[in-house]
Parts: sequence; structure tokens; C-alpha cells
Amino acid sequence: MVRTQVYLTKQERDELATLAQVRGVKQSELIREAVDRLIEESAVTCRRKALEQAAGLWKHRDDLPDFRALRRDWNRD
Repeated sequence: MVRTQVYLTKQERDELATLAQVRGVKQSELIREAVDRLIEESAVTCRRKALEQAAGLWKHRDDLPDFRALRRDWNRD
């Protein structure tokens, strides 16, 4: 792990200390948990945004094969 210094308001520090005591963990563990959650939420948002931007990417291409026809040939009925 890498040591990092973080400045908190007095209220943030007091609330964090109370929460740590209630949960029986160190304040640093709560901070790491919050950072991990923020990173995960950000990653999900980035993936969703990339998918939304990619939607319809080939919509107006006329140099591609007819994918529906290809798929029909794959179906084994």
C-alpha cells in the first residue's frame, strides 16, 4: 500500500471516526472502501458511455454483408 495524506473537515473526520468505531474497523479501511466504490462506479459509467457511443456505429455502412441473412443460415431448425 501507498501512504496518502487526505484533508477532511472536522465534521467529516468525526463522522468517519464514529462510523469506524461502530463498524469495528479503522478509518483508513473505510476510506479505501469509499475510494474503491467510487472507482467502480466510474468504470461502470465509462463502459456505459462507450457502449452508447458505439450503438449504431455501422448503421449507414453499405459495404457490409447482410447480417440477418447470414444469421438465418446459421439457425438449425
